[in-house]
Amino acid sequence: MSKLINITIDGREIKALTGDTILETAIKNGIEIPNLCYNKKVSHTAACRLCIVKIKGSPRIIPSCTITVEEGMIITAFDEELEELRKMLLEMALSTHNDDCINCTKDGTCDLQDLAFRYNLGKKERELPAIWEELDNQNDSSAQVLEYDPSKCIQCQLCIKACKEIQGKSHLSMINRGIETVIGTGHKMWVDSDCDGCGECVQICPVGAITEKQIYGNERIRQKDIEKITTTTCPYCGVGCQLDIATKKIQGKETVIKVTGSEQIPNYGRTCVKGRFGLDFASSSKRLTKPLIRKKGELVEVEWDEAIDYTASKLAEIKEKNGADAIAGLASARCTNEENYMFQKFFRSVIGTNNVDHCARLCHASTVAGLASTLGSGAMTNSIKELRDAKVIFVTGSNTTETHPVIATNIKYAIRNGAKLILADPRKIDLAKYATLWLRQKSGTDVAWINTILNVIISEGLENKEFIAERTENYEAMKEIVAKYKPEDYEKITGIKAEDIKTAARLFAGTDTGSIVYSMGITQHSNGTDNVKSLANLAMITGNIGRESTGVNPLRGQNNVQGACDMGALPNVYPGYQKVVDEASQAKFEEAWKTKLSSKMGLTIVEIMNAACNGDIKAIYIMGENPMVSDPNINHVKKALESLELLICQDIFLTETTQLADVVFPATSFLEKDGNFTNTERRVMPIKKIVDSPGEAKDDWQIIQNLAQGMGKYWSYNSIKDIIDEINKVTPQYGGITFDRIQNGERLQWPCPTITHPGTKYLHKGTFARGKGLFSAVDHTPAAELADKKYPFVLMTGRILYHYHTCTMTRKTKSLPKYVKDAYIEMSSADIKELGIKDGDMVRVSSRRGTIETKVADTGIKLRKGDVFIPFHFAEAAANKLTNDVLDPVAKIPELKVCACKIEKINMEGLCPQSPNLGYSKRE
Repeated sequence: MSKLINITIDGREIKALTGDTILETAIKNGIEIPNLCYNKKVSHTAACRLCIVKIKGSPRIIPSCTITVEEGMIITAFDEELEELRKMLLEMALSTHNDDCINCTKDGTCDLQDLAFRYNLGKKERELPAIWEELDNQNDSSAQVLEYDPSKCIQCQLCIKACKEIQGKSHLSMINRGIETVIGTGHKMWVDSDCDGCGECVQICPVGAITEKQIYGNERIRQKDIEKITTTTCPYCGVGCQLDIATKKIQGKETVIKVTGSEQIPNYGRTCVKGRFGLDFASSSKRLTKPLIRKKGELVEVEWDEAIDYTASKLAEIKEKNGADAIAGLASARCTNEENYMFQKFFRSVIGTNNVDHCARLCHASTVAGLASTLGSGAMTNSIKELRDAKVIFVTGSNTTETHPVIATNIKYAIRNGAKLILADPRKIDLAKYATLWLRQKSGTDVAWINTILNVIISEGLENKEFIAERTENYEAMKEIVAKYKPEDYEKITGIKAEDIKTAARLFAGTDTGSIVYSMGITQHSNGTDNVKSLANLAMITGNIGRESTGVNPLRGQNNVQGACDMGALPNVYPGYQKVVDEASQAKFEEAWKTKLSSKMGLTIVEIMNAACNGDIKAIYIMGENPMVSDPNINHVKKALESLELLICQDIFLTETTQLADVVFPATSFLEKDGNFTNTERRVMPIKKIVDSPGEAKDDWQIIQNLAQGMGKYWSYNSIKDIIDEINKVTPQYGGITFDRIQNGERLQWPCPTITHPGTKYLHKGTFARGKGLFSAVDHTPAAELADKKYPFVLMTGRILYHYHTCTMTRKTKSLPKYVKDAYIEMSSADIKELGIKDGDMVRVSSRRGTIETKVADTGIKLRKGDVFIPFHFAEAAANKLTNDVLDPVAKIPELKVCACKIEKINMEGLCPQSPNLGYSKRE
């Protein structure tokens, strides 16, 4: 542990922390020792030598970034000799640097430029020739989002350190020798490398050597052109990265010109390619700007009054004729807490039904059900940053580097510092190369292989007996079930060698800081709730829960899945997970909302679609969801939506779903409104209005309020503060997360029941939310649909780094489609060879529910023979035309991760209209 010691710098007595370098200590105390290669986020390089100092008793002049402080040190940071040396070193750096400052994007914010002014080293004052002019410095602008100008590179190596130490990727290195030294990727062109465009190198570069391409706006913007910076929350995955959005008024309009990772929690400056370079969708010309109503078969623009009056009257008519339960709503994990609160309140108190659900049903419904029943709370138990200090991390069902890239950097940080990674995944994903142990289970066998691990822990006496006795119940029932799960007996079922299971058991049971990380590879199964319960069993049997850097940590896929659940956008619970069938809860909300509420549990997403097909649901109101791409068995979804008397959609773009709508309301994007998201670690994160909304688009909560007023309810919320105040009153976990605390910069994690409560870093300390943790006796059940002779392949679906959900936003950006333009199916080389096809060929993929056509991607051994993978993002080859809508009986989540399919080569002499972007014009 660090302690304070006494040192002296230039005669000034200073308190310093042991472990800090002299440079770090000087910076903390306002002493500006010149430097170009120092950054507190990476290890020290001493490449620039500008931070040289003298230490009494040492004969050498030493870079202060490499020497840690010691008690009694007497340091000289500035004297005539040191300043002359610095001036010489700086002139050497400038001689190899293209100082065309006026045309550089870093002009006015360049560290080298600042030092040149400080030491009066203008071009006229320099003695050394401009060596850079004689070098063959070829710019590399091949990358999708970056540009590298070696003539401006000062070889500080910060980009290399950032790529390796912050992002954990190691794509960059120094190449060539002497004055020809430059940054390289190991490939002739940057675009050919494994660089995924996270932009960490851009953010850390102190000069203009690595810069972003023009992404935002229509003109090349220099740093000094920035007029305003606003911090907000990323609209993509559940990490909740804080982004600094730089804007400038162009033609009188506030315009986004640059995006940088904010140094705040939870990302501390890091972000991914989507967060940094994928926000220009908000300024797309395809944004919805006026309400639309279908007239004579076409969607036509109308005024707001007409749209609200028409929709309200149609809803009232359907309700009067068929009852409230003939109407259903889909809320949105992309909208704010306040908007989801308003949406579910609208359905419960205005319409009079609990038929409200959202996409959590398709991703983490089994998490909510499984963890709530075993631990008492269905959320991530620990905080993202705690992963850095875990000694063993068990990742399963999560392709973390692609779906939650910033969380992956924390995992890789832990590994670099000695942590062991156990990975369980049917695919050889990127994390496999960091894993101590990779378990390649067969998809759909999670309960079986987890039970074999539990079997080994018990049979070898590795269980945490004290924790089990003091803090859990039902252990004996679980023990009895897993007794039959001997690893040797289940090798064929799970696909995992018995010795690997034993190694995993010993590793995880042998640590006191073991963290389990999972996502939809665990949850999206017909037995997803049992999968989650099994992971809870593993945490409890080892005692790895209720402390820092432990726990069961589900990663939320979308930006506000957690918040939408918390706000009650579910058919069985009010805000705060208070059950609709509980009389006390019902009475509480009837009092708060001054209306009578239904005690009948509502329908889930798939049940809503089934009821629409059956004629029981007559109207659906969809806010920010696109079920025509995201939901299983899309042909069935299409039939359901076309069966309705009224389909209302509320979105920022026309989507595959809105094209079937009777009414479309134009909504604002995250850049155009105020509100809050709750990220995957239960932390409430604000979004800020930064630019004006296009045309007549309105905030979602305002549209909902207008509709409630149109149906005769006097709702009078004036701002999100009014909504937050109400959330504080009725939602216990959010009781202390007030508008004022959020505005004052507090980023609180629920539960936070009072205004003096600091928030909760990790759950279940001392006791579980339900009292004692409940062990679950769960048995392996096969997936609902297995491969057979007719459908011999097992299809898995999932997400990729460069696109998000249904591509509604990412395909409207300049950069992201450059990485991945079209749909594809991943196959093993063995299967490709056996089918007589090759990489890039078109194939027809069919299941019992539908058919798509897409191109083949040969992934070598990434996939086991017989397994295939299709990203679900792409509407033209929608994986969900194939997927199975059979449900988990508890969570009602569909089985999206196991689907039997067949694959046929397409004769390219025939037309292939489904793949116009691939250049094919014929098919069989």
